[in-house]
Amino acid sequence: MFITKLNSMREFFQRKVNLKSKSNFIFLLFFITCFTFAINLPAQDTIPADTLKSTPEGLADTTQVAAGDSGLLEKSEDHSVVSNGHSHDEINRGERIFMGLLPFDIKYESCVSCHILKQTDTLNWNPSARDIALKYADKDFAAFKQVIMQPSGIKMEASHKDFNIDDENLKEVKAYLDNLAQTGQAHVKPSIDNLLIFLFLGLLLTWAIIELIFLRKLKWKFIPIIILLGAFSWQVQIISTDAMRLGRQQDYAPDQPVKFSHKVHAGDNGIDCKYCHTTVEHGKSAGIPATNLCMNCHIIIREGTNSGKFEIAKIVDAVEKKKPIEWVRIHNLPEHVFFSHAVHVGSGKLDCTQCHGQVQEMDIMKQQNDLSMGWCVNCHRDTKVQFAENPYYDQYIKLHEDLRTGKIDSITAEQIGANDCMKCHY
Repeated sequence: MFITKLNSMREFFQRKVNLKSKSNFIFLLFFITCFTFAINLPAQDTIPADTLKSTPEGLADTTQVAAGDSGLLEKSEDHSVVSNGHSHDEINRGERIFMGLLPFDIKYESCVSCHILKQTDTLNWNPSARDIALKYADKDFAAFKQVIMQPSGIKMEASHKDFNIDDENLKEVKAYLDNLAQTGQAHVKPSIDNLLIFLFLGLLLTWAIIELIFLRKLKWKFIPIIILLGAFSWQVQIISTDAMRLGRQQDYAPDQPVKFSHKVHAGDNGIDCKYCHTTVEHGKSAGIPATNLCMNCHIIIREGTNSGKFEIAKIVDAVEKKKPIEWVRIHNLPEHVFFSHAVHVGSGKLDCTQCHGQVQEMDIMKQQNDLSMGWCVNCHRDTKVQFAENPYYDQYIKLHEDLRTGKIDSITAEQIGANDCMKCHY
């Protein structure tokens, strides 16, 4: 019965749609592919929501920042004036000057060569264009010009040594930066590579089905069968991989409101992690340092070797205005997972690098491991617990006795129940 219906369907398509016609066949193939794609649409490669919050554009409501007391956001009804009396032409010309495209006889480095517009995977110590725009949005041109043409600080003086720009061009650069403070930068669009691959696989899958059921042109039937199984398996792999990646953000390294380098502080200067992360031994969280703690050093140190005065000035400004710095959390676990630094660092005596990697070598802090359940379980199986002279484990009398008698030579976290489900998912 089924074979009879299948043959009838094939004859119907051949008679009504005329699959022998290439144009009709291509149209039908395209229609079925789009339908298959629509009902099997996988999750796209997306940027974590925290990433968008973490970039400088997300640190504050830019509309409020730019509005301030200076009224930068006043717009005319015809939209020809977009920011503090500046026209679109002035803003566009200012952008070209900032990019080094104008004037044609430029004899100095372009602004964008130091003050970047996009996030990078290496630390650019110079303030970004966005940071400059926000800082000087409520300053008049005279104050902006003084900072640019008569800079203070060793690093900035060296950078602007041969910088020579006339007032007209500098005003247009200021217009562009004022507008940048208002509008912000375009967010990075998510990748569509997986969508394109999935669409191509759907095309192959559709062709294989049509060939097997309707066309039957190929002499070797195993070819469409192999293509069918291969394309379907690949689609399943794409969907399952994207599903497993939900909530994981290995190598996540967002921009921070202050360009803080762990390499400089923990590596070059040898500052102990526990000096800044004060609750790591007795709290669930390691804790984010308060700005007052930063001022223990920066009450004296006001200019960095790499960053100059700009980044440290953010700390000072935050303290003076009694406004906390909105650091972006990097290591995030799902809400149904319990994790305590006190157990791992305080009781377990683990070194920070075991989970966070070689932090003392990172200019830009990133999530070193995927923090998946499999990663945690394997760590519990492999990690030997420091039992000796550790009062936290005095309750394990039997294990202490086995150690003394030589019955066992070490104890892993798994042996004391670290992999019990209720330890993390209670």
